[in-house]
Amino acid sequence: MQKRISAFGIGWSSRRRIAVAAAVLTGLLAITLLTAVITGPADRPSSHPGPASPSRSAAPVATEPSSGTGSVARPPRISDPVQFAKAAAQMLWSYDTRTTGHEQQLTAMRTWMTKEYPYVDWVSVSAQMPTPALWARMADQGQYATATVAEGHCPAAFKQALAEDPSAITQAHIYAVTVTGKQTIAWAKGGGGAEDRSITLAVQCRPSKDCTLVAIAPTVAP
Repeated sequence: MQKRISAFGIGWSSRRRIAVAAAVLTGLLAITLLTAVITGPADRPSSHPGPASPSRSAAPVATEPSSGTGSVARPPRISDPVQFAKAAAQMLWSYDTRTTGHEQQLTAMRTWMTKEYPYVDWVSVSAQMPTPALWARMADQGQYATATVAEGHCPAAFKQALAEDPSAITQAHIYAVTVTGKQTIAWAKGGGGAEDRSITLAVQCRPSKDCTLVAIAPTVAP
């Protein structure tokens, strides 16, 4: 059960922006689809449909936590996409069921998300969380995890796409960043282990604004 919270690779929304972004981040499509994710209308059919996502019809998800963030770090106020992605990855790989409840964890994670509804994909982030019942069993064992980040970079496919059309990013300002590191899991009564982690995130860093999290890519882009 300790791996559930870090089980990335959940499918994205079927909306065209998110689906095409996933394809670009994994290097399956080139510059024309990077432009499409930024400029294409959201109601067109997806060229790479993902699973249905009923919660996408809800209001924007980024809200202030009502009961504090518990053990979840607050988003840093930085404008560098790589540095923000590294901080976000460390947040996603860290948790403490001894001090933070399931809903509190989710609410705190939401504060990292962009408030721009056409781009945000909360489903890809929240889907990594265990169910409330599983979280409760983890809490019974006093399970917690810490993380260290080794490196972050923009994937080769993303950099190539930008090199071919530097203006393609100027509307949404969404960057792909791959982060590697290590997660260490432990239990209050002893025992634990460590595992290497890697993740590709989509982060939004508009000029003169703090970066925010957009989504987790379904696969890791090199």
